[in-house]
Amino acid sequence: MRKIQKLNWLVFSLFFYQTASAQEILDRIVAVVDDKIILQSELDQFAYQMAFQLGIDRKRDEEKFQALSKEALNNLVNQKVLLTKAQEDSIVVDERQVDQLLDERIKSMVDQLGSEEKVEEYFGQPLRKIRRTFRTDIADALMVRTLQQKKLREMKVSRREVEQFYQTFKDSLPTIKASVKLSHVLLNVQPGEVAANAAREKLEGILKRIRGGEDFAKLAGEYSEDPGSMKRGGELGFIQRGDFVREFEEVAFALKPGEISEIVQTQFGFHIIQLIDRRGEKINVRHVLLRVATTSEDDERVREKASSLLADVKSGKIKLEDAAKQYSTDKTTNEKGGDLGWFELDQLQVAAFREAARTLNPGEISEPLKTEFGYHIVRLDERREPRKYTLTDDWEQIEEMAMQHKGETEMRAWVDSVKKKMYVRIKGES
Repeated sequence: MRKIQKLNWLVFSLFFYQTASAQEILDRIVAVVDDKIILQSELDQFAYQMAFQLGIDRKRDEEKFQALSKEALNNLVNQKVLLTKAQEDSIVVDERQVDQLLDERIKSMVDQLGSEEKVEEYFGQPLRKIRRTFRTDIADALMVRTLQQKKLREMKVSRREVEQFYQTFKDSLPTIKASVKLSHVLLNVQPGEVAANAAREKLEGILKRIRGGEDFAKLAGEYSEDPGSMKRGGELGFIQRGDFVREFEEVAFALKPGEISEIVQTQFGFHIIQLIDRRGEKINVRHVLLRVATTSEDDERVREKASSLLADVKSGKIKLEDAAKQYSTDKTTNEKGGDLGWFELDQLQVAAFREAARTLNPGEISEPLKTEFGYHIVRLDERREPRKYTLTDDWEQIEEMAMQHKGETEMRAWVDSVKKKMYVRIKGES
């Protein structure tokens, strides 16, 4: 059962950023919760973060931002109430989990804004100060989440409550959107032998320099062709299985801290990988990537192979499932016979797949489709038209929604009851 989404927003929105604008304001107390205070700067920082996550421009959408600030204050008060309760209950958090979430949060911000420099510019602080602020706030947020989870574990939803929820909200439940089930065979466009050998030879020279004692991060900054990590010395941050392609992960997860891999080839090029740290099922790695350019001849070769394979599938010479197992370079689906699973039509991001899903009939196979990954042969396995939720067909989803609704309702009531036992004062309220 998924955790209550809105409650998770309450918990993990508590990442307070200080900005240049906040520094221009003379700080004042806007609320008091037990022995904790909420400052105007803290409220501004929290509101800025909420606005950032919701895509609200605080300068252009001033009215929306003011409404958001009121919501932010209420969330902060509730957060301080729950934090006080968590401290009273002597709840502790795993420091390794705090560090892991901190790394993930910083990486997410860098990915969204484009670079560490842009993150510092946006929030008007050096990254080391942002990290210090984040760490304290993440630890507090984890304490609150642990408290909430403890409370929610005590909650259950009965069959009658699910049925009552459905009868009450069935007219307002969202429509299940049109969806399709797809399978495919992917043939990557691989570079020719001459270009690949040249790139490998260059990377072998870099590997030799690393093993000779030169700094991995420095060489990654000089030579890596991964723009997202080269400025960080090739560091990718903490990843888990499924974040990257299989060839990369199989090598990376087999390394020991500090160990450096041999050359690894993936669809993106050639890599040298170093394991920096391991925390549970996640690892932090750095790499040097050298890409290998493909030519029009490479592209035409793969297109012809995809056309030939399509003809074999249509003639019955080979089943698409067997073609996927034998030839597909999509390592996440080839063992499943190319099964991609279900997608809502409007969630298909790749234009070629979206068009195929709209035009094919169940059982039909597309002509070879070109995407950034290579050439695909796509089959539409099944189509579901838009419809309303029903208890007969969608019990588990409705049960989950009923659980979420009950959790939100009971959590709000519980927070209010805890709040009544504390001293809470909000400036401007009587």
